[in-house]
Amino acid sequence: MTQNTTTLKENQTTLTGNQQAFANALTTAFNTRLPLNEDEWTDYAPDENAAYNVQEAFTRLKKGEVGGYKVSLTSKETQDMFDSDEPLYGAEMRDRFLKAPANVNLKDLMEPLVEVEMCFRAKEDLTPDDTLEDLMNKTTVAPALEVPDSRFKDWFPSLSKYMVMSDGAVSGLVVYGDEFDTNKFGTVDALENVSATLYHDGENLKSGKSSEVLGNPLKSLQWLVNKLDSQGKRLLKDQRVSSGTFVLPPSLTKGEWHATFDNGLGTVNLNVK
Repeated sequence: MTQNTTTLKENQTTLTGNQQAFANALTTAFNTRLPLNEDEWTDYAPDENAAYNVQEAFTRLKKGEVGGYKVSLTSKETQDMFDSDEPLYGAEMRDRFLKAPANVNLKDLMEPLVEVEMCFRAKEDLTPDDTLEDLMNKTTVAPALEVPDSRFKDWFPSLSKYMVMSDGAVSGLVVYGDEFDTNKFGTVDALENVSATLYHDGENLKSGKSSEVLGNPLKSLQWLVNKLDSQGKRLLKDQRVSSGTFVLPPSLTKGEWHATFDNGLGTVNLNVK
């Protein structure tokens, strides 16, 4: 394994040559939509630190600026699938957050799924000192459909967690609906009791609750703020966070997708061509 290094100047992350090569390969797969084979890359990111280094480099190779993050593995079921005992996160570029109703071409994606989520937006910078109540007061919330996608072939649910981390937590895009001040819920506990139902071409596919997301989606947001802080980063004003899925995701296919939420959150729509 080569030992030459490349420094990412903003936070002084140092990459091995193999990690940079992995980030370059992910970028090529992202641009060409030709997937990678996992077994060719596992040695390039054998632990969490290496995987997040690769993700950082991969993010910097994308066009545009980071618009926020997605949090994955926020239920015991999904953590067990990927042999993890905590969530993981991925950066999402600003142009991958789409205001509903959104139109997407399936050919522009690789092997996408669709998830039902709540999407927060920071009204000011968030810090590790923020309590759940602080986070409720410092954010807006919107109903969302997240579309995870991967640069690896046959990735769900068999891709290893370090490959998922490297691949931006299989970042794809996030479609969000109308935003409301999160404190409209009144209490932190009220965010545990949001129900949502996913539809495809009018067919009721599945329903889930916000309690699937670490017990409360605000806990997912808090986890992210703390994780970023441990890496010398901060969740900034106007960045968005797709906080974790209510349901085990089906594959995204052509047609009209929407999710309806109770508690006044409304509906979010995505049309796939």
